[in-house]
Amino acid sequence: MNIYKYLLDTIENKGGVYLILIDPDKINGEKLSLFIRNCEKSGVDGFLIGGSLMINSKFEEFIEQVKISTNLPAIIFPGGVNQISKIADAILYLSVVSGRNAEHLIGTHVLAAPIIKAKKIEPISTGYILVESGTTTTVQYMSGTAPIPRNKPEIAAATALAAEYLGMKLIYLEAGSGALISVPENMIKAVASQCSVPIIVGGGITSAKTVRQKMDSGANIIVTGNFFEDENNWDLVRDFASAVHIKIPVTV
Repeated sequence: MNIYKYLLDTIENKGGVYLILIDPDKINGEKLSLFIRNCEKSGVDGFLIGGSLMINSKFEEFIEQVKISTNLPAIIFPGGVNQISKIADAILYLSVVSGRNAEHLIGTHVLAAPIIKAKKIEPISTGYILVESGTTTTVQYMSGTAPIPRNKPEIAAATALAAEYLGMKLIYLEAGSGALISVPENMIKAVASQCSVPIIVGGGITSAKTVRQKMDSGANIIVTGNFFEDENNWDLVRDFASAVHIKIPVTV
């Protein structure tokens, strides 16, 4: 399966894509299988796997468990070159275009490219834009890059457009894991007004209402992560998925 085409087709057919980000350090074993099955029956479209800081050294075994538990796509969300597995369906080939740290713009990509080719993993080039979220997130600290101020949507829009012009297939607006506040709607609108590639929005999303606000502002793909590490929230997965999958009729 071509995963990028799958994402585009899902956006077209269902109005949007809902992905759950799973951090191997936060959930595993039987709990992982139960969670994945719950997500699948609740309408989730796929899974992102990875994290900015990963203590669990059994990355490939983790992805294998995910693949055993579901037929939905398992897409690597890499925090480093050590997070690459041939078992995965694809990998987001992330470039932190909002920062000026060359290591995360191109450095690790040079190391990862031959590995990805050898393992025959589908790479999906993604312009990754960190957005100010009210706290210092793990990805901000580990990448050593400053986020775009949340009151500067024009900077985000210009950065996203530059990423598209460089050939990137997705734009990822990221508040970060554990964000106190999510990516602002006016920033999403600004980026959507400039870009023609799908826009992913993640970080700090804790309600179906917020999901819909992001979608109505121009997001095409929603990602949630640590909110669902709490089992008490699992019953809400269906509500989040339903908020994504509202196809707006095209008016002529």
